[in-house]
Amino acid sequence: MRKALFTPVIALITLTVLAGAAGCGTGATRAAGPVRFADPGPGTASHAADTGQHNGKRSLVRFPTRPISFTEQSRVGGAGENTPIGMTTLHGPKSGFTGKVWVWAPPEYYDKRNARKGFPVMMALPGSYGYPVNYWIGSDLKLEENLAQWSKDGTSLPFIVVMPVLNPNDKQYYDGSDIPGQPKIGTWLSQDVPDLVRQNFRTLATRDAWAIMGSSSGGFAALKNVLQNPGTFKVAIPNGPDIVPDSPLWNGHAREEQANNPEVLARRLIARGGPEVYLAFQDGSKEHTVLPKVRQFIAQYGHGPVRTRLQIVQDGTHSAGTYVQGLGEGTMQWVSAHMQGPTA
Repeated sequence: MRKALFTPVIALITLTVLAGAAGCGTGATRAAGPVRFADPGPGTASHAADTGQHNGKRSLVRFPTRPISFTEQSRVGGAGENTPIGMTTLHGPKSGFTGKVWVWAPPEYYDKRNARKGFPVMMALPGSYGYPVNYWIGSDLKLEENLAQWSKDGTSLPFIVVMPVLNPNDKQYYDGSDIPGQPKIGTWLSQDVPDLVRQNFRTLATRDAWAIMGSSSGGFAALKNVLQNPGTFKVAIPNGPDIVPDSPLWNGHAREEQANNPEVLARRLIARGGPEVYLAFQDGSKEHTVLPKVRQFIAQYGHGPVRTRLQIVQDGTHSAGTYVQGLGEGTMQWVSAHMQGPTA
C-alpha cells in the first residue's frame, strides 16, 4: 500500500486570499474576488470547436467556449507577477463526480502579444488522498512561482496549470480510475477536468500540448492516465509513483484492475506501436522503496513508443519539495523539449 506523501501543513490548511491585490494583466478580468481567465468574445459561438485559420494555415488554437468566474484563492508573486489561482467546484458531466479544481495561468498568458495564442497545459495531482485540497496551490511549495521563473529563463514552456482533487474523500484511494460501483475518478481526471480547461482558457488542439504530473498516489494516476489516454496526454511526470494499482476497492474486479495497470497498459502501447508517450520519472535518492520499482519499470517498458527519463534528486525524499527541486534540475527542460509551446 502506498505511503502518504509528506506535505507541509501550510499548503493544506492556509490559503491567503488577497482580494484587494493589484490587477493581474490584460488576459483576466476580476471584480472583488471572482476571477475570469477569459472573456466570451471570440471564444463562444464561432470558435466553440473550430480551431480557425491563421496566415492561411489551420490554427491549433482552441478559444474558450464557456468561460466561468472562479473564486480567487490566492495570488502568485515573484516571477509569477501577481497572477491569480482560481478555484471552482466542477460537476463533471461525463463522470457524474463533483469536486474542487484550482487553475493558474502563467504571466505570458496575459500578455497582449499572446492574445491569439493557445498555451500548453499541465495537470498537477497531489499525493496521499489529495482531498479536500490539492497541495500544489500552496505558497510554500512555490510550484507556480518556479514555473513562471523557469519559463522566463527559457528552461520551461509557460504552462497553464490545473489542480483537481485526487479522490472523493480522505478514506480510500481510488487509483485515479473508474472502479466499478465507485465515483468515476478516471473519467473525471481524463475528460471532465481537461474539458473545464478548454472551456476557460486558450489551449491547443493537440496532445503535444497536454501533460500530467503527480506525486506518490498522484504519480500513479499520472503514469496510468498517459498510458491509458495517449490521445489526450503526451507527457507524464510521475514523482515517486506507485507502479501498480493497489486500492482495496478493486476487490472482485480483477479484469478492470488490470485494465488500469500501467505495466499492462505499457505492454499494450508497445505492442500496437504507439503513439509515443514521454514519462519523466522523478525520485529522491533516499526513496529506497520506490526507486527500485521505478528503475525496474523503465528497464522493462522504456523502449519503442514509451520514452523515459529518470531525474534523481540528490538527498531527496518522498516529498513534494524534492519533486519541485527535480523539476528545476532538468525535468521541465526535457518535458518542454517534447511539447508544443504557445502557438497562434
